[in-house]
Amino acid sequence: MKRTFAYLTTALGLVMAVGHANAADCEITVGMVMELTGPAGEYGQAGAKSVEMAFNDINEAGGVRGCDLVTDTRDSQSQGNVAVDSATQLVQVKKVPVIIGGIISSVSIPILTSVTGPAKVVQVSPASSSPTLTALGREGKTNGIFFRTITSDALQGVAAAKYAMDQGLTKLSIIYVNNDFGVNMFKEFSRAYEALGGEIVAETPYNEKQSSYQSEVTAALEGNPDALYLISYPIDGATIARSWISQGGPQKFLLNDGMNSPDFIESVGADYLNDAYGTSSGTNPTQSTEYFNANYEAFSGGIAPTNPAADRSYDAGAIVGLAIAAAGSEDPAAIRDAIYKVTDPEGEPIFAGKEEFEKALALIKDGKTIRYEGVIGPVSFDQYGDITGPFRLWKITDGSVETVGEMTTDDVAKLQSELE
Repeated sequence: MKRTFAYLTTALGLVMAVGHANAADCEITVGMVMELTGPAGEYGQAGAKSVEMAFNDINEAGGVRGCDLVTDTRDSQSQGNVAVDSATQLVQVKKVPVIIGGIISSVSIPILTSVTGPAKVVQVSPASSSPTLTALGREGKTNGIFFRTITSDALQGVAAAKYAMDQGLTKLSIIYVNNDFGVNMFKEFSRAYEALGGEIVAETPYNEKQSSYQSEVTAALEGNPDALYLISYPIDGATIARSWISQGGPQKFLLNDGMNSPDFIESVGADYLNDAYGTSSGTNPTQSTEYFNANYEAFSGGIAPTNPAADRSYDAGAIVGLAIAAAGSEDPAAIRDAIYKVTDPEGEPIFAGKEEFEKALALIKDGKTIRYEGVIGPVSFDQYGDITGPFRLWKITDGSVETVGEMTTDDVAKLQSELE
C-alpha cells in the first residue's frame, strides 16, 4: 500500500509538473503598451480590446504552434516617459519579441527610439501617424523593426486641406496639440491649405491636460476666422471647443481623425457640432470589415467598431500573430521578416476570424505565403513600415458621425504632386 501510494504520489507530481510546464510553454506573450488612461484613453482601451480579439480568434483557430497568444498589457497613461518605462520592462525583463503600441505618436516615438529600436524588437503601432516615424526609418534609426497600420499625417494633411476648401472653410484659425503629432499635422496641413488658397489667421499650440484653454482660444479668435481647425484628442479637444463656443467663436469646425469620438461629441454638445467636418485614415472594406463590425462591440463590452483605433488595432494584432506563426519562433528578426510574408501581395488572401485563421495557419504550416486582407483593407508595408490607403471624409450630423466621401490614395498622391 505504501509503495503504491508512493508511486501514485510520484506520478501525480510528474503530471502536475508536466501540466505546469505545458501551460508555461504554450503561452507566447506579446507586449502591449496602450493609452488606457489620459487624453488618448478612449483610443487605447478600444485598441487593447481589438488586439485581444485578434489573438482570441487565432487561439480559437488552433493557436501558434499549438500555443496561445497572450498579451502583457501596460498603460502608458498617454505619456511618453511612462511608455518608455513600461516598454523597457517588457523588453528587458519579460523578453517579449514584439510590442504593439502605442496609439499616439508621442508615445510610439519614444518607445521606438529608446527601447525597441536599439533592442531590435519588433514594434507595431495601430494608429501613430506622425511623419517623424517615416523619417526615422529613412535615417536608419529603426533597424527596420517598426510598422504601423495607419497612413502618415503627411498624406492626411493634404486630404484635410482639400476637404476644408471644398466645404468653404477658406479662413481658419488652428489650435493644435504641442507634440510631435500635432506639430507635424499642422505643418503638413498648412502647407497644402495655403497652396490651395486658404488663409490661416492664427496658429496656436497648446500643452496637454490643462484645466482651461481660455488664453489659447482668445489668441485663436484674433483675425475673425470662419472656422476652427482643432488638432487634438477628445478630452482636451472638448475643453477647447467649449471655450471656443462660449467666447463667441463660429460654430464651424474642421477636426482630425482622433476627434471622431462619441465622448467628444457628447461633451461639447451635438447641437454645436452640426457644421463639424473631419478626416480619418480610411478603409477599403473587405470580408474582414464585415466580420469585425458584426462582432467587435459584443467582444469589447460595448465599444463601437467605429472608434478610430479599433479596426486598425485588430489588424495589428492579426498581423503580429500570423507573423509569429510564420516565423516559426519568437526571434524578433524572424518575426520582422515574416510580417512581409503574411502581407505578401502575391500570397493567398486571408480574412479575419477563426475560420480564416485556421486556413492561414494551415498554409503557413505548408510553407506558403499569405495576404492578410484586414479590417482596413489589404495591408502591405514599404521598407519603412508605412502603408498607403484612402482617407474618409466625414461630418457630424445630429450627434452622429456620417461618412460623406472619400479621397483615394491616387487622389491624394496626385494632389500632393500638384502642390509640390
